[in-house]
Amino acid sequence: MKVNSSYIPFQETGYFSKIVTDYLNNEKQLQPFYTYQPNLESVKKAIEVRKNFKTNRVVLVNELRKQYEGITLHEKQELNLNSLLKENTFTVTTAHQPNIFTGPLYFIYKILHVIKIADEWNTVFKDCHFVPIFFMGSEDADLEELGYINIEGVKYVWETTQTGAVGRMKVDKKLLALIEKISGQIGVYKFGNEFIQLLKLCFTEGKTIQQATLEFVNILFQEFGLLILIPDNKNLKEEFKAIILKELEHNFSNKEVQNTVNQLNNNYKTQTSGRAINLFYLTNNARNRIVNEYGTFGLKTENNTFQQIDIQHEIENNIQAFSPNVVLRPVFQELILPNIAFIGGGGELAYWLELKNVFQQAEVPYPILLLRNSFLIIEKQYTKLLEKYLISKKELFLQLDKLLAEMMKRKIDDKFSAEIQKAIHEIKINYQAIKNKIQPHYPTLSEHTNALETKTLKSLQALEKKIIRAEKKKNAALINQITKLKESLFPKNSLQERVENIASFYAKYGSVIFNEIYNHSLTIEQQFAILNIEND
Repeated sequence: MKVNSSYIPFQETGYFSKIVTDYLNNEKQLQPFYTYQPNLESVKKAIEVRKNFKTNRVVLVNELRKQYEGITLHEKQELNLNSLLKENTFTVTTAHQPNIFTGPLYFIYKILHVIKIADEWNTVFKDCHFVPIFFMGSEDADLEELGYINIEGVKYVWETTQTGAVGRMKVDKKLLALIEKISGQIGVYKFGNEFIQLLKLCFTEGKTIQQATLEFVNILFQEFGLLILIPDNKNLKEEFKAIILKELEHNFSNKEVQNTVNQLNNNYKTQTSGRAINLFYLTNNARNRIVNEYGTFGLKTENNTFQQIDIQHEIENNIQAFSPNVVLRPVFQELILPNIAFIGGGGELAYWLELKNVFQQAEVPYPILLLRNSFLIIEKQYTKLLEKYLISKKELFLQLDKLLAEMMKRKIDDKFSAEIQKAIHEIKINYQAIKNKIQPHYPTLSEHTNALETKTLKSLQALEKKIIRAEKKKNAALINQITKLKESLFPKNSLQERVENIASFYAKYGSVIFNEIYNHSLTIEQQFAILNIEND
């Protein structure tokens, strides 16, 4: 498998928000909302801070070992796991919910990014060791978001009746039937059946989704030394108890988020404003909000009823039921891990930028934030099209109508565009001469003259658009090819990585696809990668 890579700035793609591109550009107005610049000097500073913060490494390692019971660890995983007991070992972390069968491609890209960073920093900082961690957000209850995948334009949906935290749901017959349907699509490829067998090995009836996902992700990345942590865990949440109590007694996180959001709203559209209490309560089939109504704690259920609970009793006897939401989950993560850097997508970075003061109030170190790597994988047949029509990297990210307009302009350049531009230039000169002559004598006619000039220029621009439309009609085959290319590379008018699953790429190229993505992954350079697969 031969792969070539090239890179462009994230902002040139047009697919990332202003708050994200401003963060990447180190804009002054955002600097108060995070602690570290994403560079190697910041890694040294973050290490010193983490050294002075007590992480319960024994509990962390013990719980990881329990989670891996029955799974044979790769030697690199064993090394990383043992190393976590040492004070000079730190983690590089990404997080995601347990989308079925890994969900969209960026699930994979996140994981390979933390692996690449850990490997690089292990060579740069010789007196430290870095471990890549995948922190599973298994307590998320949004099955509508997590219960489907897309493979080459086909959407597969898990039609289960289960409710509550997705990670606690069980693999059922409907999910197994989904694997069979996927097999029918990708089984024709060289490694398709291999991928299906991995799914069948991990997703067996009755197993929880979080356990099945752990096993599946582990098979894919164990040779890289990745460790997977399921935080839906009694002993890990015991470490978080003091912050849970502080949140229930003082609603501290909501106050801090509200203050930060008010400041950010001066320049950006914020993502989350949190709730009065940023905790949920987990049962076997529900994830209910914890509320305080008139001094009484209770649960706000899905049908908006209030169910009183003895909050002190639950904290002492059922701590695992307490589940941090999007505001406190990052604090929980950074509390239980000796973490230096968090790698997240654009949306994640946006809400992490709201949380610096929450971390300060919780007295937990705030990590270095890095935007996860993004990739566009272009297979051989599409690479040939791009070369044939001289479509640049930047043009490739244009919306379809704008890309086609640019291509049509190129085709008519030699015939008409130069003449039209020359005419526009001459019109501007002529009108300026007219204005210079009439201004001293008829100053009130200046606005009228400007309006005439504008009308004339608009007529020429309209003529150019009509020429482009006529050119499109003459090039229907080309337009059809480019339309199909855009639909394949940007499904649903979105980035490939936000829609497509890894299944088809694994089915065609095997597990080597992970090595290629790893090899072409950047670490802290923060650019969008384009991967051209040169052979079949």
